[in-house]
Amino acid sequence: MSYSFGNIMKQAQKIQEKIAEVQKDLVNRRVEASSGGGMVTVVANGKQEVLSVKIDPSVVSSQDVEMLEDLVTAAVNEALRKSQELISEEMSKVTGGIKIPGLT
Repeated sequence: MSYSFGNIMKQAQKIQEKIAEVQKDLVNRRVEASSGGGMVTVVANGKQEVLSVKIDPSVVSSQDVEMLEDLVTAAVNEALRKSQELISEEMSKVTGGIKIPGLT
């Protein structure tokens, strides 16, 4: 085989640099999820950070706080799931689909 250890290390370094670029880019990527037919909307970034929560005023009722809590929880969980999916997709592009522990 014509692969030398030096060539493998250069390739690994290139992949590492691309991964760093993708991770930096993911901070600026956004995903959005909603629950309750759009009554609660959550925006998260590619670093698994919730950036905003929007609540339709019609849902705010002191009589039904539990429903609102459930809607917020559902929207946050869906936004974080979408964020993780975004991370996996972007990292897969860099790694050629190879699963590297700690990256996805």
